[in-house]
Amino acid sequence: MNPSETRAALTHFYDAFARRDGAAMAALYAPQANFEDPVFRLRGPDIGRMWIGLTGRAKGFGISYTISQAESDRGTVEWTARYLFAGRRPVVNVILSEITFEGGKILEQVDRFDFPRWAAQALGLPGSLFGRFAWFRRAVSRRAMRQLGLAAAPPPV
Repeated sequence: MNPSETRAALTHFYDAFARRDGAAMAALYAPQANFEDPVFRLRGPDIGRMWIGLTGRAKGFGISYTISQAESDRGTVEWTARYLFAGRRPVVNVILSEITFEGGKILEQVDRFDFPRWAAQALGLPGSLFGRFAWFRRAVSRRAMRQLGLAAAPPPV
């Protein structure tokens, strides 16, 4: 993919995200894709299941994004998600996403965000107190994986 094709693919992905179209997002991943963020570490079809589950459950959801870099077969996107966690706690999460493509499909996606900040917003006092600890992050990851019916995998440390 040349840089303009990469930019178009990133736009397609994040526009689908803004529409809460998890199935369209899932279709953009290669079968052997990898996804990682502070909560999830997923491979293959579980990535699409995650997006379908998250977009389907989202309340008060909206995103904005900026494609900060689009090169041949790779791009970087800065995006902000706004939603109500568990339908009641307002969250504003700022994410940096690095995406690698192969054959026009997403092969690798690494999303980075401030987990302690997110945990304080989403989980209240427990998140504020424990969000910086790896054991708490693992517990949040296990719960999220169970809620979405995904295969258990250790979260990034």
